[in-house]
Amino acid sequence: MTRCAHLDPAQGHVKNVAPRTPDGCEECLKKGDRWVHLRLCLECGHVGCCDSSKNKHATKHFHATKHPIMRSFEPGENWGWCYIDEIQVNVSR
Repeated sequence: MTRCAHLDPAQGHVKNVAPRTPDGCEECLKKGDRWVHLRLCLECGHVGCCDSSKNKHATKHFHATKHPIMRSFEPGENWGWCYIDEIQVNVSR
């Protein structure tokens, strides 16, 4: 399995963040839109919708900020993703 250097604490990309909008996708909530699944940016706490959602706000957040690591914000899911390395990563809540 490929190791993701962005998980290294010295890189500062994975923090103990609080979700900025715990009730849903930040942008979709502002627009009154819907989402399929949610993702949490582990650098700043942004909550965005997944790529199965029409707006893909989690990926748009990565492109705007270059924050590389997100994790699923769905109950019972413990996986994450590195946008730069394009690999699934293990992250704990």
